[in-house]
Amino acid sequence: MSIPIVAIVGRPNVGKSTIFNRLVGKKLAIVDPQSGVTRDRKYYHTKWNGFPFIVVDTGGIVPSTKDTMERSITAQAQIAIEEADVILFVADSKTGVTDFDEQIARILLPIQKKVIFAVNKVDSEKDELEMYEFLNLGLGNPIGIAAINGKHFSLLLDEIIAVLPENDDATELDYDAIKIAVVGKPNVGKSSLVNKIMGQEAVIVTDIPGTTRDSVHLNFDFEDHKFTIIDTAGLRRKSRVKFGIEYFSNVRSLRSIENADIVLVLLDAREEISVQDKRIIEYSQSEYKGIILVVNKWDLIDKETGTSKKFEDEIYYSLNFVNYAPIIFISAKTGKRVDKLLDLVLHVNQQLHKRISTHEMNEFLKSIIIKNPPKHQTHKRIKFYYASQVDTDPPVFIFSVNNPTLVAENYKRYILNQIYTTFGFEGVTLKLKFKGRS
Repeated sequence: MSIPIVAIVGRPNVGKSTIFNRLVGKKLAIVDPQSGVTRDRKYYHTKWNGFPFIVVDTGGIVPSTKDTMERSITAQAQIAIEEADVILFVADSKTGVTDFDEQIARILLPIQKKVIFAVNKVDSEKDELEMYEFLNLGLGNPIGIAAINGKHFSLLLDEIIAVLPENDDATELDYDAIKIAVVGKPNVGKSSLVNKIMGQEAVIVTDIPGTTRDSVHLNFDFEDHKFTIIDTAGLRRKSRVKFGIEYFSNVRSLRSIENADIVLVLLDAREEISVQDKRIIEYSQSEYKGIILVVNKWDLIDKETGTSKKFEDEIYYSLNFVNYAPIIFISAKTGKRVDKLLDLVLHVNQQLHKRISTHEMNEFLKSIIIKNPPKHQTHKRIKFYYASQVDTDPPVFIFSVNNPTLVAENYKRYILNQIYTTFGFEGVTLKLKFKGRS
């Protein structure tokens, strides 16, 4: 199910980043008295009373030096209004109502039902009395909070949960279907691939990067299986994403990865692997998704014997942390190997649901320990008792050990690599858990 997005908006220096940190329970956003510190947008999963949501820290809404105040505030705030599910509008009790607050409030009034109004820095009785001034903004009674010490944050979170929308993706996503997210940098050919798979111009394709601004869900059948394919907006590096349509498209694309079973990471055959390609894959790994590396525009490459093997070696060298993901070379434009890609999706989906018996796992554990016994720099004894697979999609393996803290990271990677070597799980991000016997 899609996780709702709660965007924190307001003018600079009202405490949005402090509120963000308080909501997620971690100091993820930089907080500084100087205004305008938040430039890169931050998002984080959190939950309250069992309700998950993504909270988003945004930069202060201010007029640019070239444009008028009205146009700048409208351009930025309107995007947050359209793309977020809940708007947390923040003002500052210490400075009172400003012209910026009034202009943002006018933008929010038409969609007041999904707006929560909070006045920050309410630290004393005097500050509470000052809150009456904010009634003039027309957004109802604001919630007085103090982000610095968490005052009234439980009340604020209760209000957020009350406004969160019911999940409305049932019409878009068939939960019996294999869900595929097509992700990658802008202009890598995502929409062209979706159209080729669908056999029609289902989504707009142009040479202009960023044509797709929201995630599009389409259903189709292949080899007696049902699929939902999700075409996503191109994911840019955060430093290149301005507050606006592109930023919220990034958040929607990340949500599409969360909704998917298998992520098709599109790479441009003409370009080197970029930092952003790696970030996309790392996020897919963090969500334990099936991953396929799809090298598109293969028709534009001059080929000779061994070209694909050379490309494959170079990709795995750059992406050695995802060497379990299969690579396929396609042309979304001509349709070459697109059917093979869908066959590969079915194979990875089968691997996602594969289960290894406890007997096999324990025989496997014995063999890898004999081959490479675990060691610790303190020379303390490390003893493994048993191993078992406890879940699928994603596959989860539990290893019982006398002291989990003694199992070094390099030994965990050794176990992980041995699982891939022994049992396959091609394209599948595995989850390993190490637990004490007690």
